[in-house]
Amino acid sequence: MGIEIGIDPVIFTVGGFEIRWYGVISAIGMAVAIIIPILLARGKNTGVTREQILSIAPWAILGGIVFARLIHVLDKWSEIYSKDPWSIFGLEGLGIFGAIIGATIAGVIYAKIAGFPIGKIADLAAPGAILGQAIGRIGCIINGCCYGEPTDLPWGVFYTHPSSEAFKEGHTEIVHPTHAYELLFDLALFGVLMLLRGKLRRDGALFLIYLIAYSIGRFLITMLRVNDPFLFGLMEAQVISIIVVVIAVPVLVWLYKRPVPRIEKVPVDNNSSTSQASDGVAEE
Repeated sequence: MGIEIGIDPVIFTVGGFEIRWYGVISAIGMAVAIIIPILLARGKNTGVTREQILSIAPWAILGGIVFARLIHVLDKWSEIYSKDPWSIFGLEGLGIFGAIIGATIAGVIYAKIAGFPIGKIADLAAPGAILGQAIGRIGCIINGCCYGEPTDLPWGVFYTHPSSEAFKEGHTEIVHPTHAYELLFDLALFGVLMLLRGKLRRDGALFLIYLIAYSIGRFLITMLRVNDPFLFGLMEAQVISIIVVVIAVPVLVWLYKRPVPRIEKVPVDNNSSTSQASDGVAEE
């Protein structure tokens, strides 16, 4: 029978400009992606300050938006933007992989220039990023985008509001709620990342695990998505998923093969009333 979704994706219109649930919920997701690492940074021995995260955040958001739009435009180039190039400069349509890649690149560059601990900050950012992505998928559910292939499963959904993307694209049949699948996957991954916090011996490992796990999940979920093939019969998100895994897995292995710096103690001087620890480090 399927689940009907008849919510109007447009909250209200001001002077011809639409305020949509998708944009509002995406903004909430971005806010959560910043708030979570700030809260986590307040814990013991994180080595990261709230000020460092707040200084990186604007650049990460800017890089995320630019790349998110770029990925979406490339994905829909032949279908939409080759026919209407001026529409490239809108914000209706963002690719989550672009947001991840753009925010990562911008954040790493800024942190490197500022001398911040990149690995530690990335590990704090990972849980916030995936939770923000989960929230963003709520916007997709209301918007009627990112839906899947037709299905006869009882939890399939169908859109009835004329302003929903699925309805406008002529998909009024019952389809896989792939946006909901990803929402549930993101929440599960958030739980796993929170459990792994503090249990990994390498700074940056948690962030790499987030990238790898999300990419694998996204590759599988995208198999049920409605979209045109991008390369070698694969959809754009699947191609990017493979690239991310191919890069992130060797980096994670490299991290764990690196010697672990450790603090070496100086032998106690019997002629001194106190002993001092060396500031030097020795590699295993």
